[in-house]
Amino acid sequence: MSLKNTIIILITAFFFAACTPKQLQTARPVYVDPGDILFAQAEDLFQAKSYEKAIIKYTEYLSGFPKGRMADAALMKTGTIWSNLGNNAKALDCYNRLIADYPKSPFTPDAMVEVLFMLYNEGKYDEVIKQANDIIGSNIKGINIVRTYIILGDAYLVTGSPKDAVNFYILGLNKAEVTEKELIIAKINKAAEPLDTADIIFFLNQLKNKPPAGYLMYRLGQNKAEKEKYDDAEKILSQFIERFPEHENASKAQKLVEEIKKKAVYSKYTIGCLLPLSGPYESFGRRALKGVELAMNQFCSQGIQHAVKLIIKDTESNADRAAAAVKELFEEHVAAIVGPIFTAESAALSAQDKNIPIITITQKNDIADIGDYVFNNFFTPAMQVHALVSYVTEKLELGSFAILYPDDNYGTTFMNLFWDEVTAYGGKIVGVESYNVKHTDFADPIKKLVGLYYEVPDDLKTTDILIENDEDIVAEYYEEGKEDNINKDQEKNKEEQKPEPIVDFDAIFIPDAPERAGLIIPQLAFYDVKNIYLLGTNLWHCDSLIKMARRYVQNAIMPDVFFAESSLKQVADFVAVFEQTFKKKPGFIEAVAYDSAMILFQIVSRPDIRYRSSIKNALINLNNFQGVTGITSFNHNGEAKKRLYLLRIKGEKFVELEY
Repeated sequence: MSLKNTIIILITAFFFAACTPKQLQTARPVYVDPGDILFAQAEDLFQAKSYEKAIIKYTEYLSGFPKGRMADAALMKTGTIWSNLGNNAKALDCYNRLIADYPKSPFTPDAMVEVLFMLYNEGKYDEVIKQANDIIGSNIKGINIVRTYIILGDAYLVTGSPKDAVNFYILGLNKAEVTEKELIIAKINKAAEPLDTADIIFFLNQLKNKPPAGYLMYRLGQNKAEKEKYDDAEKILSQFIERFPEHENASKAQKLVEEIKKKAVYSKYTIGCLLPLSGPYESFGRRALKGVELAMNQFCSQGIQHAVKLIIKDTESNADRAAAAVKELFEEHVAAIVGPIFTAESAALSAQDKNIPIITITQKNDIADIGDYVFNNFFTPAMQVHALVSYVTEKLELGSFAILYPDDNYGTTFMNLFWDEVTAYGGKIVGVESYNVKHTDFADPIKKLVGLYYEVPDDLKTTDILIENDEDIVAEYYEEGKEDNINKDQEKNKEEQKPEPIVDFDAIFIPDAPERAGLIIPQLAFYDVKNIYLLGTNLWHCDSLIKMARRYVQNAIMPDVFFAESSLKQVADFVAVFEQTFKKKPGFIEAVAYDSAMILFQIVSRPDIRYRSSIKNALINLNNFQGVTGITSFNHNGEAKKRLYLLRIKGEKFVELEY
């Protein structure tokens, strides 16, 4: 029997049962609303899951009875069917009609939430957020407010606002039934993954011990461990285990605590040292070792810190040996490593793999980019160029420059850096020439630089043509018996016509060793390239340059990372002790090695350092270490930041410039 017939029978039976015999004699036929019958037919089809036929009936009802008492229900059911059939546009139209025409209908909150889900599925997340906040302000209750909080959280999460997502998930969790809580907690766990420490602490303070405080606390411990802040991680995870012993993540937290404790197994006061003490770079390694040993002796002699131990490994100037030496130092539980000078890349890769902080001493580019445990305490070509250009453009107010550079990797690197830096400071490069590093005669590149390389064409030699072809002048000379004067005047004119160099630059940059710079600079003077500033790299900080070209290199300017004659007290003290110990003056290699070792000695002696990651973090946060190579910090990727010395040649000495 159909629902329609059932309704008619029930209404009729009810009517007759309620009537008295007298009323039955005078009763009129029972009237049944055709709209109700049509709606009942649609409902019958809907319950039977015959959706396509049901929607025809609902649509017929809405067309015939647009103001019928079941119109709101018909719109809701029609929207539901269209949504199930995948026609979101028609479903959305039905829901919006219901919301607009029947704002007080009990179906309106359902329609509003359905609209949110449809907008979300269409990727209209900003619209979801806007409408959901409007819905929350309308005081909806029950399952609809929970669903609104959830979809709002989903929208915030997908738009990159996990903190807002967690906030609304928690609001939904507080109003949800027991059966819904598990799903919401799973969403909170996912949303909490990218939260930073401050956000998690914010929610923990709000929640106290209420769910999902346990999940968030565990995530906070994970956060700290992932950032290698092991002290904090161990403390938080231990508190989590104590407060939530039955939590599903309690065993994971315990395992993580045990892993963290394993990371603390190293000898806190032992530093590894990697240097080339044999092979082609032995001399550099021996010099650096003097700096490291002096740092250890001075540090330990203070008597106020724990004594440090140094384990020295010879890299043999070999990359494979350097990597193997890092492994050996790891097995000997060193806290950190200083060095090497060469083969730095292989050593840094190995140290990064084993999470051992390492301070290399190399001019090789991008070593610190290998990883967050790799630091480099040296002065790069970029540092040198920056110090030079900033001084000559800002202090000396020079604006135009020439570059004369060796055609090799060193020269090309410095040429490009200098050019870029000058441009960045608003200056101009007016000439650039390279030369063969095997040559000793640099006339050609110098003449090209100042416009002397190419001869003046014959048709431009107007003075000679005038003397040779002016018949009146020639006749006059012959009449006066001054034939020889013709030849003399021609020679004089040729001398006067000799081209002048075009020196249209204020300074010339020559990034080369003193052996070649000492040959080039006098040749510049020979070709009348005078009264300009000579600029070089740290290689010019060498007495041999002054010996080779003393009169020509006066006032030449160069940067360096160390100046033994500096007036700074820490430098003077270092030089005095070094000379007393080793009977010679230290150079920049000894000085950089000394500073690098001293940085590590001071860090490992701090009471708050418990893990290698703590050493790494301390290096990252190193703030203006007062070393003999100047004030030192490390940038975000581990490369040293230094204020270099600027030196000028005066007489037979180098003097420090103030800038």
